[in-house]
Amino acid sequence: MTAVRKISCEEALQHLYEHLDHALNATDAVEMEHHLETCRACFSRIEFEKQLKERLAAIGREQAPETLRRRLRELLRRF
Repeated sequence: MTAVRKISCEEALQHLYEHLDHALNATDAVEMEHHLETCRACFSRIEFEKQLKERLAAIGREQAPETLRRRLRELLRRF
């Protein structure tokens, strides 16, 4: 079994969004997971970013109230 290369917090944070998007290659993903298992600070940061990303995605799925949609349609017709 090959030993997992230890990465620094700086490296982990540089690849934070790639990790959240599941865009890391297999080796980098294993290194990141190992780092997160051993570094509470980076784990907390990534969890925060993960929750923020999920909340922002949920907001994008909410529909505007009908009154706002009507007002926007009215404004668009004027132009």
